Amino acid sequence: MQYTRRYLRSRSVTDIFKFMAKAKVVRKHTKLGKDKRRKHKHWQVTVFYKDGERFARVYTDRVKATKFAERQRSSPVVKTARVLQVG
Repeated sequence: MQYTRRYLRSRSVTDIFKFMAKAKVVRKHTKLGKDKRRKHKHWQVTVFYKDGERFARVYTDRVKATKFAERQRSSPVVKTARVLQVG
């Protein structure tokens, strides 16, 4: 790699190599993996009814998904409603 003279004059060679060598950041791995294309997340709300039926809806906003689940839980025919992050 070539450096300009001004850059070499302002810093010592050891400072340049310290600046270039960045420490690797260790991150936790998720089930979704590392996908650079992803610009938003998806949240699936699954509603389980007392008669055994199921209904699911996908949101891109977690707050809206949570509000929908809370609204469904208040219904007397709903057994449970859950919010899961999906791909």
